[in-house]
Amino acid sequence: MINIVFDYDGTLHDSLKIYAPAFRKCCELLEIEGLKEHSEYTDDEIKKWIGMDAKTMWNTFMPSLSQSLKDKYSAFIGEKMLEYINQGRAVLYDGALDILEKLKADNYRLIFLSSCKNSYMQAHIKAFGLDKYFDDFYCTEDYGFIPKYEIFKDIKGKYNGNFIVIGDRYSDMEVADKYGLKSIGCAYGYGMADELEAASAVAYDVKDIYRLVKTIY
Repeated sequence: MINIVFDYDGTLHDSLKIYAPAFRKCCELLEIEGLKEHSEYTDDEIKKWIGMDAKTMWNTFMPSLSQSLKDKYSAFIGEKMLEYINQGRAVLYDGALDILEKLKADNYRLIFLSSCKNSYMQAHIKAFGLDKYFDDFYCTEDYGFIPKYEIFKDIKGKYNGNFIVIGDRYSDMEVADKYGLKSIGCAYGYGMADELEAASAVAYDVKDIYRLVKTIY
């Protein structure tokens, strides 16, 4: 059997739609509490954080903030995003569910692997019925936010067969690189072009994924 390991944000989910407003709300709170000066952030500036684990994001965005405050405001962003998901504001890329349905029908095993919190993952499973398509779910919070390639050891140990890794960030391509796997880089997502240089193939639209999977295996 062919196993397909899918990233989620920037690969299937257009996460900027809920991350950007949550990030801006957090910045407003930081400013009100006197912890940062006022700044206006464009979507392009905000989207670089998507796909990073919370620890890396805050150590890059506001490294001088105490860890307790980083945890507080990281939780605030997460809570706002959950609120937006429950309000029906989360959006998958057009055609994403069709691709999952076709791959599932063709007997590929689909595995979800995301740099996210478990509550976030569960909210999306419920919102979009993802358990109809995915055979298994992994999020980095359940592993203490270790790198995806370390979590993949558990996936590889559980499932036989070949693997394809699909994602939009270097952390996804790193899984494939470290284990000698085929990969599809999602150029429509939130990574920089150089993050996908090692990809076996590149998708410029989520609808490209089905065709590329078929060309790889």
